[in-house]
Amino acid sequence: MGNDFAFFILPSWSACMLLSVKVIPGAKKNLLKETAEGVKVYLTAPPVDGRANEALVDFLAGHFEVRSSRIQIIKGLKSRHKTINITDI
Repeated sequence: MGNDFAFFILPSWSACMLLSVKVIPGAKKNLLKETAEGVKVYLTAPPVDGRANEALVDFLAGHFEVRSSRIQIIKGLKSRHKTINITDI
C-alpha cells in the first residue's frame, strides 16, 4: 500500500492553530496556565478511559469559544504531552 495523505480545504475566513500542551489530570480545578516550559492544562478529570482527553477537548472548546468538534488531539492520546489542532478559531 502507498502512503495515506489527508487534504484539508478551508474557506479563506477559517484559521487553524496547532497547540502543544502538557496535561495534568486529577487537579483541583480546570485551568490553562502559560509557563516558561510551555502551556499546561490542569484538569479535574482522572486519566482513566480517556476521560482526561474528553475533558481537555471540552475545556479548550470553552476557552477558545469554538465547538468541541473543531478540536482534535493529533498526537499524544496516551501521553501527558499532546499536540492539539483547533480549526475555525
